[in-house]
Amino acid sequence: MGGTGVSGHAHRLDDEDDDDRSETRVRAVAAVPAPRPAGTPAPPPEPGTPDADAPPDPAEVAAALARCVVEVLAGARDVDSIARWVTEDVHRHLLHRAAVAARARALRRRARSRPLVQVGTVRLCPVAPGVVEAAVVVHTRAHARAVALRLELRQGRWRAVVVGVL
Repeated sequence: MGGTGVSGHAHRLDDEDDDDRSETRVRAVAAVPAPRPAGTPAPPPEPGTPDADAPPDPAEVAAALARCVVEVLAGARDVDSIARWVTEDVHRHLLHRAAVAARARALRRRARSRPLVQVGTVRLCPVAPGVVEAAVVVHTRAHARAVALRLELRQGRWRAVVVGVL
């Protein structure tokens, strides 16, 4: 005996063989698609489902990367933790900026601390296919900063080729 539940999954009613037969349990059974014959193309994705091959949303990448850059400059994050998101030139630039910020903290005798970072407005400007420029406002306890990014789509993911912090 089977039916379809509210969630659209098929359910199977199982009678237990124990002494109390008055209890009937409902168990969800996942629908498994039939295997495709070899050589047939995959069906197109259903509307509303994310495409696994599509690159991530550049606005989300820009917001996450801007947060990480501010954390790097505050000394709360290592530059190498974002190496896969940036080019070698940007990595070198951030290493230099992080070193300068660390020296400034040492001169003022401030300890590095984990800043409370909140991402505000994200603005995107598509420049060319696979190239997006973004401006992200990042708020910390002390002030707001603007992070400018140029993202290029490389091998299916966005990488920052230019990063500027104001």
